[in-house]
Amino acid sequence: MRRLLSGLALCATLGASVALIGCHSHYIQATITNASDAPLNVVQVDYPSASFGTQLLAPGASFHYRFKLLGSGNIKVSFTDAARQDHAQTGPWLNEGQEGTLEITLPSQDHAEFHTSLKP
Repeated sequence: MRRLLSGLALCATLGASVALIGCHSHYIQATITNASDAPLNVVQVDYPSASFGTQLLAPGASFHYRFKLLGSGNIKVSFTDAARQDHAQTGPWLNEGQEGTLEITLPSQDHAEFHTSLKP
């Protein structure tokens, strides 16, 4: 009886371990940083199947967001500068299922730089 209970406990533990390993969710941790000397308004990032953003990004401030890719395509960032001019820039291609980090730096009022560290 003791051996049977030990065997059942081992099976339950292995089953739970396999279930946890199989449930890994792929996501991208994104950071948008305003490296310019003026605030940026309506900063929006469009990625395959959705978007995120912030209403205001002060000089030197960062905005963090985590998302899951459902679909493939280019990432795009758009924002409005202090003179109320709209800007948009297309970034790298992203593939469904990728995970890692995406950094978008806005070094000036009219330019964006994209840096990725993604795994397929």
